[in-house]
Amino acid sequence: MTDFVGRVIDLLSQDPQFKRHIAHVQVLPARDAVYGDIGKALPEPIMNYLTAKKIRLYHHQCAAIEAIRDEKNVVITTPTASGKTLAFNLPVFEALYLDQGATALYLYPTKALSNDQLKVLKEVEDGTHIKVNPNVYDGDTPQSKRPRIRESSRMVISNPYELHQVLPWHYKWRKFLSRLKFIVIDEAHHYRGVFGSNFSLVIRRLLRICQSYEAKPQFILATATLANPVEFSEKLVGRKFTLISEDGSPKGKKYFMMYNPFEDVIEGLSTHQETKDLFLFFVKNGLVTLCFTVSRRMAELVASWTKAELKKTGSALGEMVASYRAGYLPEERRQIENALKEGKLCGITSTNALELGIDIGSLDCVIISGYPGTIISTWQQAGRAGRGTDESAAVLVAFENPLDQYLMRHPDRFFGQSHEYAIIDLNNPYIVSGHLLCAAAEKPVSISVDRQYFGAETSELLDELGKQSLVKNTPAGWVYSGKGRPHDAVSLENITSDTFKVVCEGLLLETMDREHAFREGHTGAVMLHQGESYLVEDFDHAHRLIRVRKQEVDYFTQPVLVSDVKIIGEFDRRKFGDFLLSLGEVDVSEQYVKYKIKKFDRVIGVENLDLPPLKFRTAGMWLSIPQSLEAVLESQGMDFEGSLHGAEHALIDLMPFTVMCDAWDLGGLSVRYHPDTGRPTIIVHESVEGGIGLCEKGYELFDQIVKMTLELVSDCRCDAGCPSCIISPRCGNENRPLDKKGAIILLQELMKAVGGSGRS
Repeated sequence: MTDFVGRVIDLLSQDPQFKRHIAHVQVLPARDAVYGDIGKALPEPIMNYLTAKKIRLYHHQCAAIEAIRDEKNVVITTPTASGKTLAFNLPVFEALYLDQGATALYLYPTKALSNDQLKVLKEVEDGTHIKVNPNVYDGDTPQSKRPRIRESSRMVISNPYELHQVLPWHYKWRKFLSRLKFIVIDEAHHYRGVFGSNFSLVIRRLLRICQSYEAKPQFILATATLANPVEFSEKLVGRKFTLISEDGSPKGKKYFMMYNPFEDVIEGLSTHQETKDLFLFFVKNGLVTLCFTVSRRMAELVASWTKAELKKTGSALGEMVASYRAGYLPEERRQIENALKEGKLCGITSTNALELGIDIGSLDCVIISGYPGTIISTWQQAGRAGRGTDESAAVLVAFENPLDQYLMRHPDRFFGQSHEYAIIDLNNPYIVSGHLLCAAAEKPVSISVDRQYFGAETSELLDELGKQSLVKNTPAGWVYSGKGRPHDAVSLENITSDTFKVVCEGLLLETMDREHAFREGHTGAVMLHQGESYLVEDFDHAHRLIRVRKQEVDYFTQPVLVSDVKIIGEFDRRKFGDFLLSLGEVDVSEQYVKYKIKKFDRVIGVENLDLPPLKFRTAGMWLSIPQSLEAVLESQGMDFEGSLHGAEHALIDLMPFTVMCDAWDLGGLSVRYHPDTGRPTIIVHESVEGGIGLCEKGYELFDQIVKMTLELVSDCRCDAGCPSCIISPRCGNENRPLDKKGAIILLQELMKAVGGSGRS
């Protein structure tokens, strides 16, 4: 039925229960396909496959095929469900058809995506009769099958963790690696921050081994839309890239609603209850709906609340609602996926386990309960509805935090061009040193040859590792001389090897780096692992052990942090009138002094913590405020320290919108007088040792961040500050003092100065 989804959206918009919370509805129009042509026909087996499948290639797929044929490294950034996979699989199959010895390595961030891609590759192999013997090679691959895969598979699908572990055994892969023609990295936007910086060095280790086997593989990256796709790709793998970004795939009409439970609140339900009401409304009105929630527990609760309400009204739809989460057995998950595809379910609630890859058929509507942290994830979740030319709806339900509220009040920022910069940092000495140890264990390191992979500081880092007896300089080059496997000590998620084990009933659940352990694993903390909640019974700092028990609770915990920051050195500075912005290195001392026990947004208890301070050196940027502004603010009755404090909170909360990170990845300090600047100062620093490029990008984009921060604070309707603008749950000073009006004036003066900025 034409525009059925639109009529349901109209019903919702007119319903008194919902309409006052609808912040914005963006109608994304339907779009016809734009097809393309390629200069030279694909090989006959591939053309026959396309004909049998009735596939006609879109413009961007043709552009990708031609660029890959021209031996260019390619990054494809077209949206979800635009046919990116076909765009790179066809030229890879063509190349492996024309060169019967060539091989290809596919890398995915998760095992589920690897298994999905295996099905796709086998289907193309069966349809074209081009023998490539695709196989997944990861931690689940039986030892008995591994030699056969290394010997006979021309397409191997793996993940960064497995690649990191098998590189020392590269001689077993000599046949495959010496003929390696393509490295395909799908969902590449996942490789950012610490994980991305580690992965980029795993790729460089792979490339130096390929070089020794005289292989020069070509890279194909597929990613969601980023503000810096070429810069990101080139940093990730160290090669020049060609961008394919113009989408030629057809799209159905999509209604994208911004829904704000905290706008025009009279009584106000929680975001979760509002989510349930929306889910119930769409299901009752005939839309097959998927609801993304922040945790497994909420996925279960929203589903059970909905079923209970449907049962009350005597509706049979309650039997057609289910929850889906990673904790279910594989057979249970497959049953739910198939039931959804076969039309036996009309509603499903899920964690982000269903965000990527898994085929669940056609959906009418997606509800996203809480901004997922990035625009990329939001679009990927929204893209699960209305694949192809089907019309669909997506609803983003806001939480009370500043980033969610900013998007509700500035939907143009969300629907405009991408503002998100994915950050890869290749200069963190702790990360580089770990991978130098791994490289030296894989093959002797030559400074003159390998500086291209590990950077200008390679010689100095090797000398330092040599002093620690971890590497030794030999006539063949630097070789690993430490105890144990360095690959086991180097984690792709962490900066250092100082890790804590999380144990439940004697079984290892996960490991945490030191910073996460102090923040999330202290005694009394409620910890989430794969969406399940656990209560921390013991934090054994000496033995790096966190003991937990599985327990469902109706509250969560939030640590309170106090910090001190000393400026060590300045790398660069920008002058904005009488304001001075600096980029440099800082020493940070952080201490978690207590934690709050919260139910929804209400504090129901506070417990003290006895933890040692965390001390580390990292990257920071700091804004020196003109002394004259203090007199101006105080003459108007403003609290100057409260003004600085409010502006600091808002700046930190808005940075993740441009610099893709979590708010916990950043810390800050604001003081009336800082001894290292001699002026009132706001400091923003990274929360990981050595830094990972977040402040460097924040410094570069500071003008944009200030503009958005001013919009955030001045647009909020509260009088004195609230959790939607300048009140921070992470604040160690209990959000005292805070002065919202003073923060606005400070940010306005800064914005005026930024308008005439220059570099000194």
